[in-house]
Amino acid sequence: MSDDTRPRSAAVEGADTPGRPDARRPGRRTIAELLAQARIDLDRVPPDRLRAEQAAGALVVDIRPVEQRQRDGALPGALVIDRNVLEWRLDPTSPDCIPQTRYDRRIIVVCNEGYSSTLAAAALRSLGLNEATDLEDGYQGWLRHCLHRD
Repeated sequence: MSDDTRPRSAAVEGADTPGRPDARRPGRRTIAELLAQARIDLDRVPPDRLRAEQAAGALVVDIRPVEQRQRDGALPGALVIDRNVLEWRLDPTSPDCIPQTRYDRRIIVVCNEGYSSTLAAAALRSLGLNEATDLEDGYQGWLRHCLHRD
């Protein structure tokens, strides 16, 4: 059978991703691997602990896009910071940082489902904000927790 007649996924022996023969070259990771690596150092906050974290002084940062916030609602007590400027707003050395940030403050990043927030929290940790973490399952997990609690 020629390469032209085989299914594309079978055309490259050992490829982990069908149709993407270059996807697993040395030095490349999947998004699942990147998330797993980022979560090793995070003390992720379960939705039922968010209120207690806020009461203890944690800065909760909502990075969801405006469309998601409009559709699903605001997260009470959270500061909204667009993901594309997050590092500049929270880096204490940045001229564009917000007054609420400091290296020793607990920061909990919230996205819609807890994926983007993991990567954002890892980026903040790489800036020396070692108390940065994220909310498990994101806003949707928090919302489910609130609905089941009542």
